[in-house]
Amino acid sequence: MPRLVATDLDGTLVRTDGTVSPFAHDVIAALDEKGVPVVFVTGRPLRWAEEVFEYVGAHGLAVVSNGALVWDVVHDQIHQIRPIPQEVGLEVCRLIRAAVPGSVFAIESVDGIALESDFLERHPVPPGSVRGDLDQIFDRPAVKVLARHEEIEPQEFWDRARAAVGDLAVITWSSDSALLEISAEGVTKASTLALVCEAQGVAREDVVAFGDMPNDLPMLSWAGTSYAMANAHPTVIAAADHLAPANDDDGVASVLVGLFDL
Repeated sequence: MPRLVATDLDGTLVRTDGTVSPFAHDVIAALDEKGVPVVFVTGRPLRWAEEVFEYVGAHGLAVVSNGALVWDVVHDQIHQIRPIPQEVGLEVCRLIRAAVPGSVFAIESVDGIALESDFLERHPVPPGSVRGDLDQIFDRPAVKVLARHEEIEPQEFWDRARAAVGDLAVITWSSDSALLEISAEGVTKASTLALVCEAQGVAREDVVAFGDMPNDLPMLSWAGTSYAMANAHPTVIAAADHLAPANDDDGVASVLVGLFDL
């Protein structure tokens, strides 16, 4: 029986309407009572991840921004941060822009988001978010860099950007638009989850993980047991050990009920 559950949020635990169902909430609470941590491992920035922190159990931790930040929910503070150094991030942005002209960038920090003037955000940004030239907005280490392109498909953008950047940073994506999510070298959901598990004395073989998009692939490959959601990206379905029902059918909770005989 697994000793720790790691789950993505959007498209996985969270339903399309943005909610966590009462059934899923009850399952998470039941596992918490059994001493089995359910760790949220999400690409969301802190400001969006906070929307589901009420469901975090007694372990009190959430992995956000694709592993760049571990947040102590209980004490509302940073537990661990793995940022992109400013000089490295600027070089990554320049390499991507040279390889894929028309790329625009936004910089995520613990405090919020700063955006290039022509970055078209699909979701509301906090009031007062700074807009400006890249050198102006990238003025400190970043939790995550976002790269957007309005004219090419996500897969092409990903392929071209990765070829340009190489091992200088980790590039992934979890959107249906051409939006890339860039983390520091070696920082993925998997590598940070491994640190969380090591601190709790949990081996990878004792972890069950759930996900739906390419940014979940490292975590699903690392965990001892992995589930792709029925609504997942084809590459995720191909990589996972098992298939769970869709997020709108409470796939994570349904699988956990069977695994833990709840």
